[in-house]
Amino acid sequence: MNARTEVALLGGGCFWCLEAVFLEVRGVTHVESGYTGGTVAAPTYAQVRAGDTGHAEVVRLEFDPAIISYHDLLEMFFTIHDPTTLNRQGNDVGTQYRSVIYFQSAEQEKVAHKVIAEMANVWDAPIVTELSPAQPYFKAEEEHQRYFERHPLQSYCACVVAAKLEKFYAMHANRLK
Repeated sequence: MNARTEVALLGGGCFWCLEAVFLEVRGVTHVESGYTGGTVAAPTYAQVRAGDTGHAEVVRLEFDPAIISYHDLLEMFFTIHDPTTLNRQGNDVGTQYRSVIYFQSAEQEKVAHKVIAEMANVWDAPIVTELSPAQPYFKAEEEHQRYFERHPLQSYCACVVAAKLEKFYAMHANRLK
């Protein structure tokens, strides 16, 4: 990370989906899948997936705020997952798939509250996205980094991740790299 970048930490279901989308966003300089919000130090994918650690699958984004604002990143986040389903995104069920924003500063918290209020006017059901201060973050195993890019024909990727990417491309073509 350099002096011009900031960090966003977001969970909205399987991290493979979020990672694939944010890798395409102009101004996002680095995307990494990982875990945060739980009680186990250095959790593994198997532990988090089982739902026993309290962690959420998240993406850690480094972005250049001169190119894309935190506000705009959060707006995108709310268009690529369902923030109205508690601990669930499609067939992915459990607290590890919760909708959550881990803010890095008081300013990020303020912006997140603002975007959540704006999104409440867009969605037909109440927003259940958790808003929490950043907690210890653990990078996911290497096999989970750039997963869609390396496994586009894997069934989950071909059906779920690809659909999210298509929706994103249609809604945010002006934000692509």
